[in-house]
Amino acid sequence: MAGSDDLIRNFQFTVSLGGEITAFQEVILPESEIEVLEYRNGSDVYSSTRKIPGLVKYSNLILKRGLIKSPELHGWFKQAKQGIPERKDITVSILNEEHEPFVIWKLRNCWPVKYSGPTLSAKGNEVAIETLEIATEDVDVETV
Repeated sequence: MAGSDDLIRNFQFTVSLGGEITAFQEVILPESEIEVLEYRNGSDVYSSTRKIPGLVKYSNLILKRGLIKSPELHGWFKQAKQGIPERKDITVSILNEEHEPFVIWKLRNCWPVKYSGPTLSAKGNEVAIETLEIATEDVDVETV
């Protein structure tokens, strides 16, 4: 049985966008859901329906980072905004204490659907955070 010493912490991770490692402060991975279809044959004597698996749906990947002088995310979003989204594969790896991948999420055919700039305030001194929301068509999870 696994103990608390076996748990992996959530602060050591890498994000690879189309093969290039990019730094992010926070990653919210997509939820996966299988649609349930209810089915009943006309000749069934049962009054209840059978439940069978339907389409798999994924929520969007959310990436947050401090605003930096890097046009890569803005350019990627701009392409999608112009109706020609460049689809990229994204890999998110959570690392163990030796900084090696422990669990890997492979997201396929991803493209940006929402960009949020930072909230600005003259009262504070927090880092300006930008957020990119990304649609994905498929997610596989591997444990190394």
